Amino acid sequence: MTHVPTEPEASATEPDDPRGAQAIANDVVARVLARAGTARSEGETVHAAHDGDQLELEERSALRRVAGLSTELDDVTEVEYRQLRLEKVVLVGLYAGGEAASREAEVSMRELAALAETAGSEVLDGLLQRRQKPDPGTYLGSGKAAELADIVRDVGADTVVIDGELAPSQRRALEDVIKVKVVDRTALILDIFAQHAKSKEGKAQVELAQLEYLLPRLRGWGESMSRQAGGQVGGAGAGMGSRGPGETKIELDRRRIRNRMAKLRREIAAMKPARETKRLNRRRNAIPAVTIAGYTNAGKSSLLNALTGTGVLVENALFATLDPTIRRSRTEDGRVYTLADTVGFVRHLPHQLVEAFRSTLEEVGDADLLLHVVDASHPDPEGQIAAVREVLADIPGIDTVHEIVVLNKADVADPEVVGRIQRRERHTAVVSAHSGEGIAELRARIAADLPRPGVEIDVVVPYSRGDLVHRVHEHGDIDHTEHVATGTLVRGRVDEQLAAELNRAALAAS
Repeated sequence: MTHVPTEPEASATEPDDPRGAQAIANDVVARVLARAGTARSEGETVHAAHDGDQLELEERSALRRVAGLSTELDDVTEVEYRQLRLEKVVLVGLYAGGEAASREAEVSMRELAALAETAGSEVLDGLLQRRQKPDPGTYLGSGKAAELADIVRDVGADTVVIDGELAPSQRRALEDVIKVKVVDRTALILDIFAQHAKSKEGKAQVELAQLEYLLPRLRGWGESMSRQAGGQVGGAGAGMGSRGPGETKIELDRRRIRNRMAKLRREIAAMKPARETKRLNRRRNAIPAVTIAGYTNAGKSSLLNALTGTGVLVENALFATLDPTIRRSRTEDGRVYTLADTVGFVRHLPHQLVEAFRSTLEEVGDADLLLHVVDASHPDPEGQIAAVREVLADIPGIDTVHEIVVLNKADVADPEVVGRIQRRERHTAVVSAHSGEGIAELRARIAADLPRPGVEIDVVVPYSRGDLVHRVHEHGDIDHTEHVATGTLVRGRVDEQLAAELNRAALAAS
């Protein structure tokens, strides 16, 4: 097991440094996270003029953690389930292979550090172990788990975060060795989603994902595993009629969780008609839909603000926004379209979240145009693209949606990296949502790629139906208009439904 590479003489376990192990570890992590290629840019969030007042961000920042007030139990076997209350953490990852695998593991480790900080914790150290496959017992192996226990004790950590998904038995075995709470990448992401979900549907989706993750990981000890009733022991104090096989507490908990999951699925299904009704209204009015998707913290909300000026929440954190945001915009020639900002993706996105948010992700498959936002300043933008497309591939109808890869943060990106992605991807746009570079060109690109009305019209609309003329201006392409004695002469192109209404109005007036 090795520490995440830092500058020379930066060993986090150097015994002769008079400052102590925790101070050394803090310096090590500061240097690790300061290197180029962290999962999110260091420092405070910087807003542009089009981001607005950001009142939602002020509300989120109104509640802050106070360090040093942890009440975590030393003996993790005394509790059955605890919500994540991350404070001081050590990160642990595995990699198999050579130098390329090591670099990829470092990028993933820095992303895990950003996830942990977003969840509200302080990262003390990061460790990588070269191993062909995880140990089925303790994930790291018994010897390395014992070494990890010493490091955790030296730096004063109360939580270990594993850069991977642990089996329930692996988590229990690792906790028994290192004597502090152990969580995996999946649990960390679920905790962030639970913190940031605001809408009723978003909260229900996150809770469903959390329960699906929790169900096979329930744990009980001692009396909590005893029978509630039944048998000679259970029936001794309960009288006749109470003897039987009974039900253990852990079985009761599992049944309650399954019942809650079933209720949440019904609630989410009940919310679907309202979303479909809004979608049908947009289709009936022939309003094209543009969806923004991409890796978390790639700048999707910033891009939405730059294109529409609506001031949705922008924060320098992973998964800052979860609930889809839909805003209306116009092309230069006056055509109306909608822009939808969806939830961000990440490497190894928990399958529970993908399933829970599937109804939300359906918006992507129904779009006319997909803006795939990529952080061009990231050390592995191709990996981000692959991670997003892996999730999108399971969405029905995604194959028919035209995609533009938007290379964001161009003002701080390496031009060679930008050029490399442009050569690989057929349709790209280079922008900076913060500085405004390339936004005008992207608007023009959106206008050119949006579907245009396909039915030619040459009708005289009576003056009493000015609403139809207004809809032509809103959703159609007008070549010529003229006011004649009987009404407004309109030549151009509209969708089929509006063309039929125009023809009926013209016939009724003749």
